[in-house]
Amino acid sequence: MKKYAYFPGCSLEKMALSYHDSAIETTRKLGVELIELEDWNCCGATAYFHVDELLAHTLCARNLAMAEKENLDLVAPCSGCYKNMYFANANLKRDPDLAEHINYALEEDNLRFTGSSAVRHLMEVFVNDVGLEEIKTKVTQSLDGLRVAPYYGCQILRPRKDHEDVEEPQFFEDLLSAIGAVPVEFPLKLRCCGGALIITSRPSALSMVRNLLQSAVDSGASVIATACPLCQVNLECYQKQVNQEFGTELSIPVMYFTQLVGLAFGIPPKSLGIGTELVSTRPILSYAEK
Repeated sequence: MKKYAYFPGCSLEKMALSYHDSAIETTRKLGVELIELEDWNCCGATAYFHVDELLAHTLCARNLAMAEKENLDLVAPCSGCYKNMYFANANLKRDPDLAEHINYALEEDNLRFTGSSAVRHLMEVFVNDVGLEEIKTKVTQSLDGLRVAPYYGCQILRPRKDHEDVEEPQFFEDLLSAIGAVPVEFPLKLRCCGGALIITSRPSALSMVRNLLQSAVDSGASVIATACPLCQVNLECYQKQVNQEFGTELSIPVMYFTQLVGLAFGIPPKSLGIGTELVSTRPILSYAEK
């Protein structure tokens, strides 16, 4: 059984509990054990790195050091947490002086960062570590014919890491195809959902959300699949406000990729956190009930 240090992040504690539930259920089916870091702390989210870079790195380094202590790679389902942890790990390995300052602070918790653990997004575990062929063997309820818009968002790929194709990635589409779904051509799959802009510039954020939703509908998708809690919230929770603002009638479910994988694996919807969404997923469930 593959084991990873699991960093759920703040969102998966409450707002994105369905992401957490579906992540645990699907990885268990794949022989993967996610061991939640004991006493993990917030990664600093997006804003804190622009407020105090040193302390933001320290927050991430503490989580990384705890994963290292267990000799495990760290896995984050949230794209924002993943980005922060990945680049903190890379920056500390590249800057010994920064690492020295942070390790001085980590001594309070009897921790030390060495850079021995890798940081992975949960989807990377599915696609690269487990592999698509293995995933296909676990499918019992193929989502044959379900047209899905694969929404990467902006943080899972940017800034560029290693030798990634940040312009035309295909790994999300490949995963959807492995469970029998039909990934549609989704031109805005890498566009930002607006993130926290909804707080500071609501009209701008709603416009960004409208564009993404309309693009998915125009592509013939029945559902949008995402790998980020904030993206899921923006695209689902603000559909009513988008319709009021722009006179549209958009209504499309937004689900986590782990929920779709779980349905294909025959996992009961309730165990995947399905049933709590604002936009009904009932039409999607019918594909897994054939």
